[in-house]
Amino acid sequence: MLKLTIVMPCYNEGTRIYRNIIETLTQVEKFSDSFRLLVVNDGSTDETESEIKRAIATDNRVGLISYKKNKGKGYAVRRGMMSAKSEYVAFLDADLELPPYLLDSFMKKIEGEDGSGESDKPVGIVIGSKMHPDSQVEYPPLRKIMSMGYYIFLKIVFGLRLRDTQTGIKLFRTDIAQEIAKYCRCKGYSFDIEMLAIADKMHKDFSIVEMPVVVNFSRNKDNKSKIKLRSVFAMVRDTLRIKMYVSKLGL
Repeated sequence: MLKLTIVMPCYNEGTRIYRNIIETLTQVEKFSDSFRLLVVNDGSTDETESEIKRAIATDNRVGLISYKKNKGKGYAVRRGMMSAKSEYVAFLDADLELPPYLLDSFMKKIEGEDGSGESDKPVGIVIGSKMHPDSQVEYPPLRKIMSMGYYIFLKIVFGLRLRDTQTGIKLFRTDIAQEIAKYCRCKGYSFDIEMLAIADKMHKDFSIVEMPVVVNFSRNKDNKSKIKLRSVFAMVRDTLRIKMYVSKLGL
């Protein structure tokens, strides 16, 4: 059995997806000799799929799941996780704002090799946290304000002990990830909080641990300006719906 599957959801990443796939392989092979990179093409309308296939032709550690209709990041991540046949499964954003080498320390944490002994329970989920005191984060001020505001909102709504639920790098024991995914239904960007809220409700014999990350904001100026009020309201709406849904689950 493989040790690790890395799920990389992507939508209209263009030619840069090839470069980012190769970079991911280069970083991960330095700490793991048993892994697969599973790229999920979430209905892209540009050359994303052909560029992924170009990467597959150069390295058989790359796999592809592709479908025609865009269904959202949450759906893409779950689709990849449910296809994993490895001991652990991670997901990583395709833009590589979060460098793949971070998974090295995540793997050490989940396998208990770092000697930290933070909990009497074995670690089942490791999540990246921009709010970890050891994180190195370069974000525009507006993004920082929005992240802090959403953190406070989640604290009020869910009461989770986690400081950051939305950072796009997470590692799971595969059996836990696939059990959680059975209950998930959020297809959009709020899927992280749904997964972690379900995990928090269901977990009896494992802990969720936050780890520091290095974040380099790579969006161009045009993309920075695309944060709109309606997107914020949509996340708040989706989060409240998730709260109602999770509270009704008989876990």
